[in-house]
Amino acid sequence: MTRMFARLFPNSRQRALPSVPPGYRVYAIGDVHGRDDLLAALLGQIEADHHQRGKASAVVVFLGDLIDRGPDSAAVVDRLMGYAPDWARPVFLAGNHEEVLLRLLDGDDRVIGDWLRFGGAECCASYGIDAAALRRMGSRRAGETVRAAVPKAHAAFLRGFSDTLSLGDYLFVHAGIRPGLPLDSQAQSDLRWIRQPFLSDISDHGYVVVHGHTVSDGIDEAANRVGIDTGAYRSGILTAFCAEGSQRWFIQTGPNAAKTSDASEVVATEAGAC
Repeated sequence: MTRMFARLFPNSRQRALPSVPPGYRVYAIGDVHGRDDLLAALLGQIEADHHQRGKASAVVVFLGDLIDRGPDSAAVVDRLMGYAPDWARPVFLAGNHEEVLLRLLDGDDRVIGDWLRFGGAECCASYGIDAAALRRMGSRRAGETVRAAVPKAHAAFLRGFSDTLSLGDYLFVHAGIRPGLPLDSQAQSDLRWIRQPFLSDISDHGYVVVHGHTVSDGIDEAANRVGIDTGAYRSGILTAFCAEGSQRWFIQTGPNAAKTSDASEVVATEAGAC
């Protein structure tokens, strides 16, 4: 697959705190994994937060893994295909789960067994496919069944996703980066799949990486990265990272929503693997 990158303004590392460009406000949403109910709630909270804070050019970044594991992958894709708010620009990044489904939709039937084990069964159900029946089929017939059930418009939407978004001092990506490599030398497989050595690396990457992919019990915040995959499909907590200027805060679904915090109060901690 062709790697796609998006950039909105260069970074500004001369500043003491990471920041987004003046006049911009960014919201990044972690791994949805088929929880359309949580996505609808969080989008409502984000819109209310944006309007409460006053005028700014807003960007809403979806960090990938919209599908699989949870019950409503098809509904999530339907919702976001039509997501075009008049107050924000949406940006969609590809996760490893989108990659595997697209491989299957493009005819690679070898992946169907792994896909079904790691969340594809729930995705199938959302498209009206009996996963148990699918497992009894040969891989070719199973692949044909999935390709017949997933609307072509859904596949086209997923194929249009980028791999990264740079905005000021922040880099948004699904999984992370390979430490020590410039952005234009990063492998797409790392951007979508990496855990180590990224998670335990404490070096300055030249930007703060905001990512999902690796589930943590809470927001996983370090000096060089912020992980916001809070396991929505099982925890009921879907998390958004938010930033404007040098301030950052978080919005979550569920009863234990994260409270607003100023970036100047964030303590740099050593990142650990989950």
